[in-house]
Amino acid sequence: MTELKHPGIVAMPVSRSPKKKPPRIRLVERYASVLLAIGVLVLWQLAVPLSGLSEFVLPTPIAIAKRMVTDFNLLATHSYITLLEVLGGFLSGVIVGIPLALAIFYSKVFERAVYPLLVALQTVPKIALAPLLVLYLGYGWAPKISLAFLISFFPIVISTVVGLQSLDKGLVNMVRSMGATEAQTFFKVRLPAALPSIFGGLKVAISLAVIGAIIGEYIAAERGLGYLQLQANSQFDTTLNFATVVTISLIGVLLYFVLALVESRVSFHRESAK
Repeated sequence: MTELKHPGIVAMPVSRSPKKKPPRIRLVERYASVLLAIGVLVLWQLAVPLSGLSEFVLPTPIAIAKRMVTDFNLLATHSYITLLEVLGGFLSGVIVGIPLALAIFYSKVFERAVYPLLVALQTVPKIALAPLLVLYLGYGWAPKISLAFLISFFPIVISTVVGLQSLDKGLVNMVRSMGATEAQTFFKVRLPAALPSIFGGLKVAISLAVIGAIIGEYIAAERGLGYLQLQANSQFDTTLNFATVVTISLIGVLLYFVLALVESRVSFHRESAK
């Protein structure tokens, strides 16, 4: 920021356009996560033989990748079960969480009655509820989906409420003064402004839903990646154990980026404050 000075003329600030970053810097920023992942994998691959560790203790990334190719059908079969459990719990969280957030936003009485209960439920470790869910719901799909739901719907509720409350009240009053109904205000003003916050909660929730489904499979399951990991652990098959963990991570990353893609299509781009 510079100032133009001239006798008898008030100095006016003149803004300079930001300097463009060199192409090399922009390339590094764009692919920073990929470069970091490659660096960690290369370091891991070299460190295992140099440290004298056997693959039974810590398999190398190449050994894990080979095992994922060899047991692709096995991993794919169990991944399908886990994916259905995750999506079932997540969609249940969306169906219950967003209407609940709307009720909290529009009703002060409902907010004061329900909000403390939601916070209290969130403080309970979900793994402590898993045996009870198995006791009441059996060994089928229900306990895993329920656990994924319980662990994922809270961030959906909170992010939706925060997004709706973050809208400038003056803008709402201006729209209402122009004769807009509450439904028009909601769909034209409130919802578009809240979408970035809502999608932020959804992306957190989908990651938590994966954790919830896996915890449920640890407690009681006959299929799924959590069950497969327990089987590999009981057989001291460390490479398959790691291959299962990588597959779980890939499912979480894939679902996260699917939501990010949907967000980019339906939500406006919010410029960073940096």
